Amino acid sequence: MFISGEDDKNEIGTENTAFVHGKPPQDAAGPPKVESDMEIVDENEIVTENTAFVHGEPPQDAAGPPKVESDMEILHEKVKKQIIKEGHGQKPSKYSTCFLHYRAWTETTKHKFDDTWHEQQPLELVLGKEKKEMTGLAIGVSSMKSGERALLHVGWELGYGKEGSFSFPNVPPMADILYEVELIGFDETKEGKARSDMTVEERIGAADRRKMDGNSLFKEDKLEEAMQQYEMAIAYMGDYFMFQLFGKYRDMALAVKNPCHLNMAACLIKLKRYEEAIGHCSIVLSEDENNVKAMFRRGKARAELGQTDAAREDFLKARKYAPEDKAIARELRMLAEQDKAIYQKQKEIYKGIFGPRPEPKPKRGNWLIRLWHWLVSLFYYMFRRERVKAD
Repeated sequence: MFISGEDDKNEIGTENTAFVHGKPPQDAAGPPKVESDMEIVDENEIVTENTAFVHGEPPQDAAGPPKVESDMEILHEKVKKQIIKEGHGQKPSKYSTCFLHYRAWTETTKHKFDDTWHEQQPLELVLGKEKKEMTGLAIGVSSMKSGERALLHVGWELGYGKEGSFSFPNVPPMADILYEVELIGFDETKEGKARSDMTVEERIGAADRRKMDGNSLFKEDKLEEAMQQYEMAIAYMGDYFMFQLFGKYRDMALAVKNPCHLNMAACLIKLKRYEEAIGHCSIVLSEDENNVKAMFRRGKARAELGQTDAAREDFLKARKYAPEDKAIARELRMLAEQDKAIYQKQKEIYKGIFGPRPEPKPKRGNWLIRLWHWLVSLFYYMFRRERVKAD
């Protein structure tokens, strides 16, 4: 069935555009097995038959906002910015649809009240059409480039105002806000409608184009740029959108969304970010529990983290559906060799601690005690005999 990726027909982005032009996938009992008729998974191979998460390494969530030493840039009387990581390309213009991740704290108490990284769902923000409480955030985002990460200082006037937030009770009235923001990417207005105005087919088609762009970047080994595109593709198909789909439309969406998660996992494994890779594979398996690529890549990531039992379970289940696959057999063989090496090492350690088992020493006999016991027994026997005769 699948895991070598050597077939030329599996070239990235060449075989799964039919559904965008109106040809839906086969409607089976559940979501489509998008890997069928393919070969899978050299561990460095990206999904090639159909096609996100966090561009760049997600920031560490410590006790509070990150400490940034870069210069403070004044964007507005109430908005200031410090760059954490430089981006690339152009900046978004008015009415651009921006996709971003952020964390938000109240500046005085340093209490975190929102985190899209934790929710694994980027925010879609249309510049010029943002909610009132997002005005300061939008000003900061409009100054950023794709891939840029920054710390924004937003005054309460451009945040949650005098009343604070009903949605976030920990945001008090007149609270200044700190945002740690990463701009994943953006769509200019010339590229089409706002996502909320698109039909189902248009949204899936836009996501598929992002997926193809990501595949091209992956071929060039531009992993972080590729992950940008995959995450933007997934942003077109958020949880609320997927919840409304059923039948062939849900299958069409999953035929793009799941491969984006799998491609993200491939990128993250190459970047040694194994926990995130496991998360993406688990998302796919929640929709398609028999997806061999997801099982294989999750097993690969778990093995790298030393979770050998969980990794073996994934590989064994993958082998059940792809029994002839050499990559799966190789990973299982490597786990067996690793277990054997660990056993031998532990055996040597315990041998050194306790030493060899001592041989039992033969007990030395005490002949005098034995002779005394024999004499006492003889005397008692004779005494009993004489007493019987007397009676």
